Amino acid sequence: MDIAKQTKFGSSARPFLKWAGGKTQLLYEFNKRLPEELTKGKITKYVEPFIGGGAVFFYLNEKFSFEKCYICDANEELTLCYRVIKHSVKELISELKTLESAYLSKNDEQRTSFYYEVRDAFNQKLPTIDFKNYSSEWVSRAARIIFFNRTCFNGLFRVNQKGEFNVPFGKYKNPAILNESNLEDVATVLKTTEILAGDFTRCREFVDHTTFVYFDPPYRPLNRSSFFTSYSKNGFYDKDQVRLKELFKDLDGVGAKIMLSNSDPKNENPDDSFFDDLYSDYYIERVPAKRMINSNGAGRGNINELIITNYLGKKT
Repeated sequence: MDIAKQTKFGSSARPFLKWAGGKTQLLYEFNKRLPEELTKGKITKYVEPFIGGGAVFFYLNEKFSFEKCYICDANEELTLCYRVIKHSVKELISELKTLESAYLSKNDEQRTSFYYEVRDAFNQKLPTIDFKNYSSEWVSRAARIIFFNRTCFNGLFRVNQKGEFNVPFGKYKNPAILNESNLEDVATVLKTTEILAGDFTRCREFVDHTTFVYFDPPYRPLNRSSFFTSYSKNGFYDKDQVRLKELFKDLDGVGAKIMLSNSDPKNENPDDSFFDDLYSDYYIERVPAKRMINSNGAGRGNINELIITNYLGKKT
């Protein structure tokens, strides 16, 4: 299969949200390091405890046939979207058509007002949303999350400590708010996927020796200005990175094949060996990537990222 075509996703399911830290640019590097058991069909389950935009999840589901997938995220709004696409994709598409039509019919000034009106109503509704029990209210909420993602500044998802969405308007000329065919493709992939909301440790019970696990946690900030872990109201800190390593070790003990990616602290401080020390018992590789989140365009450039595995991947 042509990896170049796959990284463009062709006509298959691809991420339905732009997401900070998305992994599309690293798919080529991941592909070279997939475990041999996966390529030989010995792995039947896939687990991703920090699903985010799902670039790796969609890529692997195009390339391999899993009996079952388990995805999780601490961001309840995000997992709500995945569940709505899985269970109510037609209703979601209808809601998005209405939003798109209303938005595109307005001039620039009206679009700005419309965006903030929708955002205010979305945040005001937050205290009444039951994120545990599926309801028809979820459909309109998922539609608005996708709408924000296409019309807000830089396509970011960011919340304050109250969990309120606070990204400003993005002023795009002709945003593609609805991609109907992709949402339908995503719904197909999700048919065999269990979607969980909460801490990454929730996935532990589903992992055994027939499982491939990919960890893509909120990256450890390279410096204060690059600190961006506001995907959920609780953040993600060094103590959480240590908890994650303990889970990595536990899953290694049951025979799972595990891959993890993170930022490389040595980009900014050659003496910072945080991850080298934390994962000293495993395989650590540095691969080139582009820094994508920076308010200053000049700060977006080539850096190294870490790929850590509990197996030695075959590089072709």
